[in-house]
Amino acid sequence: MTTHVLAGDIGGTKTNLALYALEGEDKLRLVRESSFPSTQYAGLEDVIADFFAGEVSPEPPLRSRETNTVIAAGAFGVAGPVLDGRVEATNLPWKVDASDIRRSIGGGQVRLMNDLEATAYGALFLPAEEILTLNAGKPRHGNCAVIAAGTGLGQAFLFWDGQNYKPVATEGGHVDFSPRNDKEVALLHFLRKQHNGRVSYERVLSGPGLVSIFDFLCQVLQRPVAEALRARLQTEDAAAVIGEAGVTGSCRTCAEAVDLFVSLYGAQAGNLALTVMSVGGVYIGGGIVTKLLPKMTAGGFMRSFTDKGRFSQLLQDMPVRIILNPKAAQVGAAHTARALVNQS
Repeated sequence: MTTHVLAGDIGGTKTNLALYALEGEDKLRLVRESSFPSTQYAGLEDVIADFFAGEVSPEPPLRSRETNTVIAAGAFGVAGPVLDGRVEATNLPWKVDASDIRRSIGGGQVRLMNDLEATAYGALFLPAEEILTLNAGKPRHGNCAVIAAGTGLGQAFLFWDGQNYKPVATEGGHVDFSPRNDKEVALLHFLRKQHNGRVSYERVLSGPGLVSIFDFLCQVLQRPVAEALRARLQTEDAAAVIGEAGVTGSCRTCAEAVDLFVSLYGAQAGNLALTVMSVGGVYIGGGIVTKLLPKMTAGGFMRSFTDKGRFSQLLQDMPVRIILNPKAAQVGAAHTARALVNQS
């Protein structure tokens, strides 16, 4: 009988689920995976039901009708704070309870994690070709920071206990946005009018944040935009359009928006690096980063990252790596579920 674990990455836009087979104590083999539009479901239990529809017995313990496999454990990264085995998703109207999920997978052990906590752990298991080194630095044993902009802004870190890394969740993406110059001060005033006076870093470092930066440039600084691009913004994913036009240089205002976004991204990554003293390195993840890769590697990110006054050299010595695998959180959740099985 093969033992399986279920891993999930739950975001505001989509939910990814994957079934893995355990092979030995530390190896996983992907059996199958699927992606589901999160907003079309009332909760994670419904997504799990669709994932297993027609393939498993509905009665616990959950077993495949064909292969007689058992779902021994599940781990799920969720965008939101996990408290006492429960989480209310930040950008999704879901309330996820570990006890409910345990019943939905047939009684196996379940752990809910913050999505960036899962990403942080997953980064430890990615092969070299799925990591891009932005700054080699001087690698040391020590904490690692993880930051990822997507639908929202996630932050976490890997605590080095002297022998192993342990992922730790934070909600640092919701700290107050701190402008560094007059242009960013004007951006802050623009955003305060839109968000009832309080602006977090997530309001600028996310897909919606990139759109807000673009709107600021157009409405406050009166930057020009071609009518053809304005039409695309009305019918397509605005953040994707702005990002694409900014990277290719087909729109100067989009390029300015992306450059400002990348600069702010570097600044906040540096803030996180100082906060957790991440001498072990910094991982940059999220769905946006790979789409803006030419801009991320052009120098603006690292200039802002290291622009920390007396601590600039400390930041320059920190390795900075971009996670190229968009499923790092799923990988981290899978290995967390594997650990649950091994501990039982």
